[in-house]
Amino acid sequence: MKSQKKISSILFLITIVFALSVANAVHAIGVTATINVGTYPQGVAYDSGKGEIFVANAGLPKTVSVINDSSNTVIATIPIGTGIYGVAYDPGKGEIFVADYDLNMVLVISDSSNTVVANVTVGTGPSNLAYDSSKGEIFVTNELSYTVSVISDSDNAVVATVPVGNNPEGVAYDSGKGEIFVANFISNTISVINDSSNTVVANIPVGTDPTGVAYDSGKGEIFVSDEEDLIHGNTSAVLVISDSSNTLVGSVRVNAYPNGLTYDSSKGEIFVAIQGSNIVSVIKDSSNSAVTNVTVGTGPSELAYDSGKGEIFVTNLGPLYGGPFGDTVSVLSDAAGTTASPSPTVPEFSRASFILLMVAMLVVIFCAVAVAPKKQAEAPYEQNR
Repeated sequence: MKSQKKISSILFLITIVFALSVANAVHAIGVTATINVGTYPQGVAYDSGKGEIFVANAGLPKTVSVINDSSNTVIATIPIGTGIYGVAYDPGKGEIFVADYDLNMVLVISDSSNTVVANVTVGTGPSNLAYDSSKGEIFVTNELSYTVSVISDSDNAVVATVPVGNNPEGVAYDSGKGEIFVANFISNTISVINDSSNTVVANIPVGTDPTGVAYDSGKGEIFVSDEEDLIHGNTSAVLVISDSSNTLVGSVRVNAYPNGLTYDSSKGEIFVAIQGSNIVSVIKDSSNSAVTNVTVGTGPSELAYDSGKGEIFVTNLGPLYGGPFGDTVSVLSDAAGTTASPSPTVPEFSRASFILLMVAMLVVIFCAVAVAPKKQAEAPYEQNR
């Protein structure tokens, strides 16, 4: 009987240790590198053609830092503009588009020479950009003129100007529907633009002060950072919009002041920069729930997903938010089992972990049942001895 209990105890212990290890590995996301860039880095974009990251530094001097994703080092610094913010990569042309808020223009950088090759005049206060791969166009939100400028990358000229809500900020392209989603910060709405007609086809009411927008191609959903989700009673949240119905289908509560977002297609996760907490929150799109928080630099602002490396690049504004760890880019690995240390969280079991646990428990029960008859059969013999 003692042997039976010992075997069962060992098997049960192994089961628990194994299951917890798997559960932790699922969300083992952490910072693998910290890169010094220019002052007040904001916009960031991944260049898949070159395996490089472009970062717009809004402080003095105004520059764009170019990071090699193999070495995680700055390989070029491009002098540029006066008030740069958003960045978008155009894979069709191998060009980077940068919004210059002060000069009311978009600057075009060739990634082969890392030089400015064109200036495009747009609306007042251009902020963020999104690339429309089906049309070869760049959509630019103009905060102070309440419009979106549409730039053709074939001749770097504005081909349309679309009126939207007040103070449009975040913007994302939905490749599944051929639509552009725009977050209107003051109007508290999301404008949906059809890229065939360049007209607004829907306005979706959301919470208070929507800012960042990201498109989830795996789910056909739009994720929006919202400083105050009054609809669902959350102080700060990431809202989920279905692109098939243009309606809110979910709300994920996060820490104060969520800003930029990016979608990780390999993991089915949304990464959200939380400026008020110096963390990045990770949301699983299968459950629309936050699964972990990762501590980064001070004042995380915008993010870009590097599909070639499975990494997330986060710009940290820094001194604007009173901390010593700004003017940097944090690199997060999305790979399970990374050796980097994420911020402390309670281990959460994935569906796979739960199944493994159940299977292991069944093995324990089977072994216990199998051993029991043998011990019962041996009992008379032991007594006769």
